[in-house]
Amino acid sequence: MRDVKVVFLAPSYPPEMQQYTRGLAEVGATVYGVGDTPVAALPGTLKQHLEDYLQVPRILDDDDVVERVHSWLRGREVDRVLANWEVMVLTAARLRERLGVPGMSVDTVRGFRDKQVMKERVAAAGLRVPRSVRVRTIADVRTAADQIGFPLILKPIAGAGSADTYRIETPTELDATLPKLRHVAEASCEEFVEGDEYTFDTVCIGGVPAFQNVAQYLPRPLAARTHEWISPIIITVRDLTQPKLAGGLALGRGVLAALNMGDGFTHMEWFRKADGEVVFGEIGCRPGGAHLVDQMNYTCDIDLFREWARAVCFGTFAAPTTRKYNAAIVFKRAKGRGHITRIDGLKEFLHRHGDHVVEERLLPVGTHRRDWKQTLVSDGFILLRHPDWDTAHALAMEAASEITMWAE
Repeated sequence: MRDVKVVFLAPSYPPEMQQYTRGLAEVGATVYGVGDTPVAALPGTLKQHLEDYLQVPRILDDDDVVERVHSWLRGREVDRVLANWEVMVLTAARLRERLGVPGMSVDTVRGFRDKQVMKERVAAAGLRVPRSVRVRTIADVRTAADQIGFPLILKPIAGAGSADTYRIETPTELDATLPKLRHVAEASCEEFVEGDEYTFDTVCIGGVPAFQNVAQYLPRPLAARTHEWISPIIITVRDLTQPKLAGGLALGRGVLAALNMGDGFTHMEWFRKADGEVVFGEIGCRPGGAHLVDQMNYTCDIDLFREWARAVCFGTFAAPTTRKYNAAIVFKRAKGRGHITRIDGLKEFLHRHGDHVVEERLLPVGTHRRDWKQTLVSDGFILLRHPDWDTAHALAMEAASEITMWAE
């Protein structure tokens, strides 16, 4: 394998990007990092994987980053420009076009970033998508609501996760919600699809999954974002041959083709209705967040940070894809405000089921609790796994109900 020179945007933040930087270095790539973190603040464990680093004033200033990186690289050859953070994927595409580097174009990436364009392209391929309308003004929203009907979903066109996403049941609820979206320039007003919600995750080579994964949200992310008392759960599914998943897997492959996916991670969400119909939700050309890649690693006992790097640099995937476990992550939210004062039920749970717990990262006593509306990870998590679905599900539910964090 020849040396591949890679520009990787935002290698230090979010923190999991440091793992992708490691993966690139471990498969033999020369990594040029670009970020707004000061060089002196970069962890030593990250610096060792960087050949060079450009600090920019504002990593989210798209035009400025493109100009600065173009000037910085003058006279140096580059083979790839990559980003795994949702807000940077278009910047990476712009840089690829500016530098003449192969990879997905701006137009292709726009199909993964702009939710309305995304749904239009997927629908054009004959795949089921929610009915939706792009809205920019209050008048647009009201017109769209009349067309689509209630219940409906309002969410940013270029959002990530469930941030600023609202389920609206009535015109009165719509009136109450609109002021909360004043800071959002464009939104998607779309049909609410009732059903179970799953992911379809891949590492693709030339748009074809070299690795694929399905995980189930319990409950759906929108419900978890709405009610503080919920301990959100995500469980990867060991057995992908189940008939109930076949439609979602076929839908996912169809979406990849419709959006002209190239190399790299994808993270898609889809719904399975009570009658078995599968409906597309949305997709990003980047990995899922909230430790989903860690879950997939624990599902197969592999290192997808490294395998992603191998795929995007050399077009190969070397790790085994045998699925050994259902891996469940349980996010906890402390009751009360202020600092964590105690954690009830944790020792007992670990005593009973510690053999199946692979990570326990709850905030320690004395730590100030986080704002649960700003992060799915909340006040920490427990990650466990088991080869049997029913057992993994039961253990996750037990952790959700029996472990309680308190703050004051």
